[in-house]
Amino acid sequence: MSGKSNYDLSGKVAVITGGASGMGYATARLFMDCGARVVVGDLNAEVAGRAFADLAGAGNYRFAQVDVAEEADVERLVDTAVREFGRIDIMFNNAGLGGAIGPITDIDYGAWRKTFDILVGGVFLGTKYAARRMIAQGEGGAIVNTSSIASLSAGAGPPCYSAAKAAVNNFTQHSAVELAPHRIRVNAICPGIIFTPLMHGGDIEEAEKSIVGVQPWPGRGEPEHIAEVALFLASPASEFVTGQMLPVDGGLTAAGTRFLSRNAHLRATSTRVGFTYGTTGRPSVVRKLEPGKK
Repeated sequence: MSGKSNYDLSGKVAVITGGASGMGYATARLFMDCGARVVVGDLNAEVAGRAFADLAGAGNYRFAQVDVAEEADVERLVDTAVREFGRIDIMFNNAGLGGAIGPITDIDYGAWRKTFDILVGGVFLGTKYAARRMIAQGEGGAIVNTSSIASLSAGAGPPCYSAAKAAVNNFTQHSAVELAPHRIRVNAICPGIIFTPLMHGGDIEEAEKSIVGVQPWPGRGEPEHIAEVALFLASPASEFVTGQMLPVDGGLTAAGTRFLSRNAHLRATSTRVGFTYGTTGRPSVVRKLEPGKK
């Protein structure tokens, strides 16, 4: 026994997409606290600059502006880790947004495809290029994907978002089986209602009201709760865990997610249609639906 903690990431290099805010930011900070060198990829360079201002020039951090729906961007992101730090051991495919919202009969197909390009395509591309490097290194690795409890049943999220996250789950399982011979573990986290900028959209007071009594656990979900689980899945502590989807939701799925549809704040996506860009820095395009009008 070396006495080294299974959560010690010293010598490890991690790439985190969507790392400028919310769950990705909390995870990047925690990984660095545990000794890892981290490359953050995010579309919103301005937010990343503010979030990591204290790390400018630091030897354990790099940033790359990335659109995870663009293959060249993701390949460049992984190459940045190898060029700057010599390797990649952990890939956290976390980048996301709300994407297409609205009733099925009103969603624009272009918005549907764009949502899948980002939420599913980004996970595929991150896995593709990280796995290539990990296989070449011959020392295994860990890939963690951000899914959602919306992937597990109807009623916990907009239809397009939910379907995309369900695809992430299936891809996680397939990747875990294919990459297991290389000792590369692939797992997904299914967050519940986590209090991030993507969740509250800047309306913190209204968001806090909307989650009261929604989940069994009395405290609200925080980005740090996801970061701690990401650390477990990225570290040697989870050596025999692969192909799993782990809900981190304060007991919400145990209670049954369908009752979320009764919540007025979360029901709003059924009365509006459009595309939500979340914290990417791009403006959302959303309009209110009028009965009988398309």
